[in-house]
Amino acid sequence: MGTRTTVAALAGTALLALTGCGATTVSDKPAAPRTTPGTPTPATPATPATPATPATPSKATAAETANLPSMTGKGLQYAQDQAQAAGFYGLTSHDALGRGRMQAFDRNWKVCSQTPAAGKHATDTRIDFATVKLEEECPSKDAGTPQAAGATMPDFKGKSVKAAREALDSAYSITVNDATGQNRIVFMESNWRICTQNPTPGTKLDGRPVKFNAVKFNEPC
Repeated sequence: MGTRTTVAALAGTALLALTGCGATTVSDKPAAPRTTPGTPTPATPATPATPATPATPSKATAAETANLPSMTGKGLQYAQDQAQAAGFYGLTSHDALGRGRMQAFDRNWKVCSQTPAAGKHATDTRIDFATVKLEEECPSKDAGTPQAAGATMPDFKGKSVKAAREALDSAYSITVNDATGQNRIVFMESNWRICTQNPTPGTKLDGRPVKFNAVKFNEPC
C-alpha cells in the first residue's frame, strides 16, 4: 500500500516539473506544409484582365486614287500591264466592232478607246478597253458589247451572228444558213455577219423561231 502511494506521488511531481519547465503543448490547428529547400512556392493564379473594347473608327477610310494613263493605240497586253503598274486591277476588254469576239491572245489586239478616259480615278475603278485586232482599223464609234433585245426584233443586218444570238433570249430557237448557197457550217459565229433575218426588224418577239442568212465578214451578201 505504501509503495503505490509513493509511485503516484513521484509521477505527479514529475508532471508538474515538466509543465513548469515550458513543455510544448499540442495545438488543434493543422501543421504548415514543409517546403523542400530550392522548391519554388506555387504562385496564386492571377485574375484574368477584362478585354479592352475595340475603338470605333471615327470615319471610313477614303478610297485610294491614282493616275490612269491613256492607252489608245497601244497593244492590249501592254495596256493591261501599264494599268496594273499604275494600281488598277479591275480590267476588262471587248470587241470594238461589235462582233462579240473574245480577246483570247491579248498581244493580237490593240486599244481603240478606254472607259474611263485617262486621268485620276479610284484604284478600284473597272477599266474597259475597246479593242480590234492588230490588222484592223478602229471604228469611228465603239460598237460596244451586244445589248439584250427588247419586246421587238432588232435590226441585225451587218452584225455578227454571235452578237445577235447573245442579244436574243437563250430560250429562242435560232437557225443560221450560209447565204452563199455553199451550205457551209457556221462554226465561228463571230466571223459571220447577217445578211437577212426572219422575223423582220420591228416584229414583236413572241417566241417564234428565228432564222438568219449570213456570210463571212470578208464576203459580200
